[in-house]
Amino acid sequence: MLIGVPAGDGFRVLDSFSRIVRLGEGLHNTGELSPPAMDRAILALQACAARLSRRRIHQVRAIATEACRRAVNGRAFLDRVRRETGLEIGVISSREEAELAVESCAPLLTGEGRRALLFDIGGGSTELAWVRLSEAGIELVGYKSLPVGVVTLAERWGEAGFTPDGFAAMVDDVAERLAPFEAVHRITREIRQGGVRLLGTSGTVTTLAGVALNLDRYRRPAVDGMELGGDEADDALMALRAMGREGLIRHPCVGPERVDFVLPGCAVFAAIRQLWPATHVVVADRGLREGMLLRMIRANRAGHPRGAARRPREGTIRA
Repeated sequence: MLIGVPAGDGFRVLDSFSRIVRLGEGLHNTGELSPPAMDRAILALQACAARLSRRRIHQVRAIATEACRRAVNGRAFLDRVRRETGLEIGVISSREEAELAVESCAPLLTGEGRRALLFDIGGGSTELAWVRLSEAGIELVGYKSLPVGVVTLAERWGEAGFTPDGFAAMVDDVAERLAPFEAVHRITREIRQGGVRLLGTSGTVTTLAGVALNLDRYRRPAVDGMELGGDEADDALMALRAMGREGLIRHPCVGPERVDFVLPGCAVFAAIRQLWPATHVVVADRGLREGMLLRMIRANRAGHPRGAARRPREGTIRA
């Protein structure tokens, strides 16, 4: 959840909340959201609703993504959310998901470059957005939602993902899924010609940045917007793999809640780097929530004269 007030060309954050609920747990095997996963999500959404109730909110938008798109009981779950929390959550398309990510990350793509590949390694899916950069702005050329993320990979590979052979198998699996997007857009050829940037927005990429910076605790201002050299990113990935389960649990940028998902995320990142070896990776600690806030603020300004009345507070929730 993110609550903000308009400020300049962006917004100032008033409150934020996040909790790992693993909503897509078991979805790959059953096609359904599991009762424990739904219960965890409901508890987190009740906390969001309580925080929203303490503020005078002008507008709220709440969205669900891949897990609810795929689950046969996704609609029933969102009906339950409405009954138990009062929140109306809409399921967005994979295209809008890509557009919101591009919107939030646009400020990080200024400067040199003619193309960019954005990727968001989520729990149940990995989103790709291939964009054209020009003085006129950013144009979404192609997008893809792959039904593989850190939770689905962790469930499929388990402890094997911590072994060299298991990790390599995860990388190969993801690379095979990326190949059709490459076949359509010829991104490898574009990278060889120059002017292509990779931008990653996910816990995996921010964790790699935290390891590369040797942070004693995760700090968003140090990570958001930084550029990781290809060698730096590869070294950070190798460092994470070498830690083992206990080392990852103790690491200040990982911890026990995320230990099972870090190496699956690294496998997705490694497959992206293997197929599309750009020289640098831009790291973004922002995504759909920020994109929604920016879109809501701009729509509000378009409908009201500049400077009219008090600035409203906007809220976003992603399930």
